[in-house]
Amino acid sequence: MTIKFDVIAIGTGSAASAVASRCRKAGWQVAIVDSRPFGGTCALRGCDPKKVLVGAAEAVDWTRRMKGKGIQAAKLQIDWPELMRFKRSFTEPVPRRREDGFAEAGIAAFHGRARFAGPTTVQVGEETLEGRHVVIAAGEVPADVGIPGAEHLTTSDQFMELNELPRRILFIGGGYIAFEFAHVAALAGSQVTVLHRGPRPLALFDPDLVDQLVARTRDLGIDVHLGTEAIGIEKSSSQLIVQALAAGETATFQSDMVVHSAGRVPEINDLNLDAVGIEWAKRGVRVNEFLQSVSIPAVYAAGDAADSGGSPLAPVASYEGLIVAANLLQGNHQRPNYLGVPSVVFTIPSLAAVGLSEREAGEQNLKFRVRKEMTSIWYSSRRVAETYSGYKVLVEEGTDRILGAHILGSEAGEVINLFALAIRSGMRATDLRHVLFAYPTSGSNMTRML
Repeated sequence: MTIKFDVIAIGTGSAASAVASRCRKAGWQVAIVDSRPFGGTCALRGCDPKKVLVGAAEAVDWTRRMKGKGIQAAKLQIDWPELMRFKRSFTEPVPRRREDGFAEAGIAAFHGRARFAGPTTVQVGEETLEGRHVVIAAGEVPADVGIPGAEHLTTSDQFMELNELPRRILFIGGGYIAFEFAHVAALAGSQVTVLHRGPRPLALFDPDLVDQLVARTRDLGIDVHLGTEAIGIEKSSSQLIVQALAAGETATFQSDMVVHSAGRVPEINDLNLDAVGIEWAKRGVRVNEFLQSVSIPAVYAAGDAADSGGSPLAPVASYEGLIVAANLLQGNHQRPNYLGVPSVVFTIPSLAAVGLSEREAGEQNLKFRVRKEMTSIWYSSRRVAETYSGYKVLVEEGTDRILGAHILGSEAGEVINLFALAIRSGMRATDLRHVLFAYPTSGSNMTRML
């Protein structure tokens, strides 16, 4: 039997939940489908639980940095099983709470992998769902690394469920996952190696600050190999052996665990999109300015599953979900505005960015001035014994617009939000210089950065 709905949302993360909630409140009949526990990446296996682990690592690192400055904690260490129990106190209630919320709202929830059987018909197990509209918001999965032995890789999802942390951990890749988890693992006592095939990791962030973060990472005892591409993994009785290529030479690394941190891709390749004519590409479902499928007008996409130009971040997914809901309910009239969306690598210290990089501003032929400095001698860094910190701010000549801000430091994730507010609201550098901030705070450093 076919069950009919006004809209079917595929996924239960930030984007899909926003669509389902708004459409249901408007009186639409709504179905939501997910093959994983309800809640999505951010709440269950991404930003929220990750930040719990990072918080513990930050506490250890801060205490160690303050040795000889009034703090003595010779036996300080992370109890990994206890930390994981604490982490699960956040994640374990989510699926039931999310499902109960759907039921209370009158949203029909289906467990199973969705596959399109028609342009707006979705098969979930034995159930056939037919919608006036379908919204694809299925999130991302680890990319195929395409090397022999890839089946021996541990995913980031699996890493965050480890009851015990291995003595030796190797990360393949040089993005968010590699550096965030490497810092956590190293401060929890593991011997950590990172292999990145490019000359510089974290390609979306300011290269000068990335270089500082790499130096800080090595100071933590993490063995970072740049220009080193993993080409195969073998499993022996007692360890994993990673073969890598560096400067034309083959190198071998031994580890107890090898973690996939080589990027993620939209989880859409098994939705049967080609068969029903839904166009998609490497970055997701091809959509127009209203987040509507370019090939099937009744289909929309949001979050990581959409080739929209937005960053694969939870706040962007929620935002896109609200835009899709508005366009479904009232006709296409809202377009996403990605101006001033901040991004943070939650390493120790954090690396944050918003707006344009120097390269991007140059490519746009903008005339701008750059304020930059390494700030380990500033009070805000010395107070917490942080030896790696700095910033770079781009301000347009003539207009005084803030084009971009890049920060490395213990509270970079909070300060970058202030720059994001300034960029998105059109505040000028002069406006910020005249703000009277609470002092001493990291936010009060903004006036010195401009």
